[in-house]
Amino acid sequence: MKPPVTHEAEPATRGPLDGLRVVDASTILAGPLCAQLLGDFGADVIKVEHPVAGDGLRGHGPSKDGHPLWWKEVSRNKRTVGLSLSDPEGADLFRRLVATADVLVENFRPGTLERWGLAPERLAGDNPGLVTVRITGFGQHGPYASRAGFGTLAEAMSGFAHLTGEADGPPTLPAFGLADSVCGVAASSAAVMALYARERDPERRGQVIDMSLLEPLMTAVGPSPTVYQQLGEVGQRHGNRSTNNAPRNTYRTRDGHWVAVSTSAQAIAERVMRLVGRPDLVDRPWFATGGGRAAHADQLDAPVADWIGARTREEVVAGFTGAGAAVAPIYDARDLVSDPHVRETRMLTEVPDEDLGPLLMHNVMWRMSRSPGSIRFTGRPLGADTDEVLVKELGVDQDELARLRERHVVT
Repeated sequence: MKPPVTHEAEPATRGPLDGLRVVDASTILAGPLCAQLLGDFGADVIKVEHPVAGDGLRGHGPSKDGHPLWWKEVSRNKRTVGLSLSDPEGADLFRRLVATADVLVENFRPGTLERWGLAPERLAGDNPGLVTVRITGFGQHGPYASRAGFGTLAEAMSGFAHLTGEADGPPTLPAFGLADSVCGVAASSAAVMALYARERDPERRGQVIDMSLLEPLMTAVGPSPTVYQQLGEVGQRHGNRSTNNAPRNTYRTRDGHWVAVSTSAQAIAERVMRLVGRPDLVDRPWFATGGGRAAHADQLDAPVADWIGARTREEVVAGFTGAGAAVAPIYDARDLVSDPHVRETRMLTEVPDEDLGPLLMHNVMWRMSRSPGSIRFTGRPLGADTDEVLVKELGVDQDELARLRERHVVT
């Protein structure tokens, strides 16, 4: 197998956010992902963790030789400081650190920062240009604000679980952090918007961003509230089928693999049916619209499933591609890392890691022609940069730092 392209950071092109500082005081997963994206595009990200427990994300997912693999990616491009915010002296150090930052990302329960004397208003008093991204399950206000906020709850309440799964089966939750991931990407966008607004403000004022896990996923699920308000209709589960077009499903190949077919465009639907030997269906009146095809999904699915089931995955992909129809193999991780398009376009890349050597991970999420992002280093051990940040950059006395270490205020 051809080795993946190795990522080589280019110090001269640190990205569009070079020169900005981000303090990441968040934990699992939306906040850390937001900060990771900002760091990927050049921001100096300082990860502030509990000095003993650290970010719980360190314990999520598989590890190798005691090194958490997910952490290596989500905390790349971040320096790490162990600091207790609930201790008054730790909170004071945190205020001093945030006073040097452009963005703060936090996801404590509403009222927690305020209880520690770190309310956004107080932080803004020290640093009027600060953009504070507050990520919670349900937002800072409202009847559910004080509830524990986890992605699973957002996936349940957003309508995602209700619409996912087979028609006669239970609502289905994703096997990965969907709500957190969608929120993290949305939060990074919101932070950059706030920074842009600051640049246009004559007083260069920052602002507070109230971001919930629930709302971005509600948007991703689609216009079901609008449909209900206008038509009184409630969407139901349809398995892998679509209510908007057909054939759209997953199909098993002769060699035991699976492929997915989409026919969102009318021309594609016609090509698929001609390819599988049923051009007669194209002439049916109901075939002319996506909704009409969806209403006759059984008639369309059967010949598609038969045609695909008689061929190997390679033959199916080649046949669909040759016909200009839309198909994709359903991949597991092994398939993904060996796919020629994924490798050639560097969607995955190898980066050097001091613990594990060459480490394969997702590349920066989008390509920018003039100010590309970079992976400068992978996730680091808890508190690895405490001295550099607190002593060299904030001017904390070494004796004071030693005293705080004895009290477990810092790591």
